[in-house]
Parts: sequence; C-alpha cells; structure tokens
Amino acid sequence: MTKTDLIKKMAKDLGMTKVQAGKAVDAILNEMKDSLANGEDVQLTGFGSFTTAKRAERNGRNPQTGEAIKIPAKTVPKFRPGKGLKEALK
Repeated sequence: MTKTDLIKKMAKDLGMTKVQAGKAVDAILNEMKDSLANGEDVQLTGFGSFTTAKRAERNGRNPQTGEAIKIPAKTVPKFRPGKGLKEALK
C-alpha cells in the first residue's frame, strides 16, 4: 500500500474528499516526524512504537575503490510492532 492508496481508502471509509484525507495523513506523518526529531517516542497502541537510536561512528569501505572511509554517527528511526499488529499478521 502506498501513501496514495492510504489516502484513497481513508477518504472512502470516512466519507471525506481525497484532499481532506491527504491533509490528515500529512498532518499525522509530520507530527510523528517532528516528535521523533525532538527525541520523543511515538506510541500507537495496538499498532506499534516508533523510537530513535544513535549509531556510533564507524569505519567502512568504498565498494568501488576499496578505500577505507569513516561513516559518521547518526540518529536513525526504529519501529517495534505492537501486540495487535503482530496478532493481525498470524
């Protein structure tokens, strides 16, 4: 399912226009993104939790040249599925 598919389904299920559904989806995603950027976790009961984790700087190799390079430290998003999602996939 793509974002467009989600917007179409939401519009149909909730009886709203695709534009309204698109704005709602964008608002939710932006709030989640902002929360994660501020170091806050996002927990959707029954679906799962979005958190962030820090990756340390490490050494790597350029696959084309074999040259050693430093891969900088960064913060990455993580998702942990909730019980309801796990059970729905059984």
